[in-house]
Amino acid sequence: MSDEPAPPCSLSLPDRPRPSWDEYFLKLAMLASERATCPRMHCGCVLARDRFVLATGYNGSLPGTPHCTTDGCIVVNDHCVRTNHAEINAICQAAHHGIHLSGATAYVTNMPCTACAKALIGAGIARVVVFSDFHETLAERFFAESRVRLDRLPVPEREIHYHLEQYSSARPCGANCEH
Repeated sequence: MSDEPAPPCSLSLPDRPRPSWDEYFLKLAMLASERATCPRMHCGCVLARDRFVLATGYNGSLPGTPHCTTDGCIVVNDHCVRTNHAEINAICQAAHHGIHLSGATAYVTNMPCTACAKALIGAGIARVVVFSDFHETLAERFFAESRVRLDRLPVPEREIHYHLEQYSSARPCGANCEH
């Protein structure tokens, strides 16, 4: 066995930069939003600290209760109240697993509503990153008053770049794939 380092991989990488950490976590929030069960809004939230995912959430019904997609929305004052918002579900997931959120960043596909902003502040979130706004919210005001940093970034690229055929150590499952 040689002590020489292995030669660099000859596989050529695409001519695109790796996503930044903010783009990466926003894309994860976009993916989480695909689990949403309320047709009025699909929102995803990723809570992260030190480049580590602590919890995720999407807008959906309480555990064990009917979903909007099966039983319809319950609309009060133009808001569906059957679902918890993505931020609340992410905070609840962290609490369920005993994960503290002090100093974490919330990556959310949409600007939080007022109630979610207050919950994020109360949970100790230090930074919120969004790529779209939400109507009728005092989130920005409450974030500023609580010294929670708010960053608005462009929508990250929606495509996932994974080219199985380029990787010599992998192959498609074929007939062994679950359907």
